[in-house]
Amino acid sequence: MSLRFYLEQLHYKELPDFLIKYLQTPSLLRLKKVGYFCGMDYASKDIYDFSEYISRYDHSLTVSLLVYKLTKNKIVTLAGLFHDVATPCFSHVIDYMNKDYEKQESTEKYTERILRSDEYLKMCLQEDNIEMDDIVDFKKYTIVDNERPKVCADRIDGVILTGIGWTKNINNEDIKQIVDDLCIYRNEDNEEEIGFKKQSVVAKVLEVSKSIDIYCHSKEDNYMMELLAEITKLSIDKRYISYEELYLYQEEEIFSLWKEKKDKKLLELIQKFENIKKSDISIVNLPNIKIRDLKPIVNGKRVK
Repeated sequence: MSLRFYLEQLHYKELPDFLIKYLQTPSLLRLKKVGYFCGMDYASKDIYDFSEYISRYDHSLTVSLLVYKLTKNKIVTLAGLFHDVATPCFSHVIDYMNKDYEKQESTEKYTERILRSDEYLKMCLQEDNIEMDDIVDFKKYTIVDNERPKVCADRIDGVILTGIGWTKNINNEDIKQIVDDLCIYRNEDNEEEIGFKKQSVVAKVLEVSKSIDIYCHSKEDNYMMELLAEITKLSIDKRYISYEELYLYQEEEIFSLWKEKKDKKLLELIQKFENIKKSDISIVNLPNIKIRDLKPIVNGKRVK
């Protein structure tokens, strides 16, 4: 199982011509150094053992390719490509810091500002006669994003990428079957929604989704997310880094900057973050973390 194989199933080697130039957008390229797993690539290897590095750029690309495969719609594809452009370093750790455990959307308010500040993107859109307003609000495209327990490109891509990188319970054949089985239905709210043709494929998706829910609600993951949130808040409070700079720096740059400060408390927390053992993490009170339940449409009917 690998990200490379997944990209091959999405025909990455035969990218649609219109999309190629957008992949060089500066605000998007920043996401290559923002990890999909919320900064935990730098955490204790006793807690996390990812199979490979997956970035928010990778996620943005695969979401856009999923959308294009299903719709062939340029505008919706671009909305999918830029849906995560407001993701700061450490991703949902910042939602933890902002106490947004349930929805984990506290950083999305910066999406419009970031896109409208990107001169290269504006040039590309002008060449294609596409309005910025058409791609800023990605939530208006239910194929890209939709409320749980409905399925959308962002959500199904999250299942596949997390299954590849973290839970490791999805293989190449599973990936192929899932990608090939996807289709679009009209749901009970008369929205376009991504669904499936085969119950056997849905069973695998739900199996992986359930395992992700267990991992993300574990005491270890919650402890580490809270710990990195504490480290980040301390560094902001001490003005070692500003909140806005979470959108400018790369994650590895921030860790290097922190270590250069020689702040005893900060270094102690980083030492713990990088080296703590599972056995040293006691039971913690879990916040109201986002539930990852899915009830997909299969052959036109919602799974109950």
